Amino acid sequence: MTLAVKSIAPIRGQDDKSIIYGLDIGGTKIEIGVFTQELQLLDSWRTPTPTKSYSEFVQTICNLVIEANDRYAKSAIIGIGMPGIIDKNGLVKSANVPCSTGKNIVEDLNEALHCEVSIGNDCRLFALSESVGGAGDGYKRVYGAIIGTGAAGGFCIDGQLYNGRSGFAGEYGHLPVSAYLIDKYDLPIKACGCGLTGCYEAYVSGPGLAWIYQYFGAKNRDTYHFVQQLNAGDEIAKTAFNCYMDLLGASFASLILSYDPDIIVVGGGVSKIDQVIESLPSFVNNHLFSGVHCPVIKRAKYGDSSGVRGAAILRKQFSES
Repeated sequence: MTLAVKSIAPIRGQDDKSIIYGLDIGGTKIEIGVFTQELQLLDSWRTPTPTKSYSEFVQTICNLVIEANDRYAKSAIIGIGMPGIIDKNGLVKSANVPCSTGKNIVEDLNEALHCEVSIGNDCRLFALSESVGGAGDGYKRVYGAIIGTGAAGGFCIDGQLYNGRSGFAGEYGHLPVSAYLIDKYDLPIKACGCGLTGCYEAYVSGPGLAWIYQYFGAKNRDTYHFVQQLNAGDEIAKTAFNCYMDLLGASFASLILSYDPDIIVVGGGVSKIDQVIESLPSFVNNHLFSGVHCPVIKRAKYGDSSGVRGAAILRKQFSES
């Protein structure tokens, strides 16, 4: 397709591989990070994400690249992370950026930016970032799990993403919840935004935690209030916490049995709750059979910066392959 966007004009005479632009596209903002080849962050800034107009969406990405070129007087190689599934043909399915669904974003951005971009799922790029110089550095098999608005992740072997046949390996949030736990806590079977019913994401994501808190008797779904009450020893908060951790532990046990990682690196808003990280190994072990043990679990090193950093790493690895 032909998009009416302001043309990107690479600056002649510059080494366009000396720096890397990593872009992290979210449902509310797009962030660009400027990195050296050694992955040192030089600069970063954000702009709101257009979600209704695809042309405006592409133009916004172009504008960020134009601004970066102007700031650094050179063009760069570009990596991009975004939510949703991007199939092998470059077509997108993204609930967070609905205007991009069904579009060939790889082809359109290559044309608009006059260069070859690398694009990957944001959660899997989080895993890549944390496996290369992050909390998982030095481990061979690294699983990166996001527990935030959603629940998703990615798996890396020797600092390289394992994508599987169709590019969505690591979607632990869309495994089905244990029937044993549904019965144990008398939980309703919840619909998931992916279109399936009974996925772990509906229970172990940030909104899932808030729902569980209210389900057991809290008057609101405020996770900050939940943490305050948990620290204060409130019985409703403790009951909700035990249920939530049982579910989260079971979901992590499933990914351990699937991928057998050396370490699990956890990011996202829920990972900032100390009690979650501290108690998670014991809850995981409750769902593993004899002889299998929970690997090391660490909080992410780069946190919110892992998106742009992972996108930069993806593009750097592509240029070196």
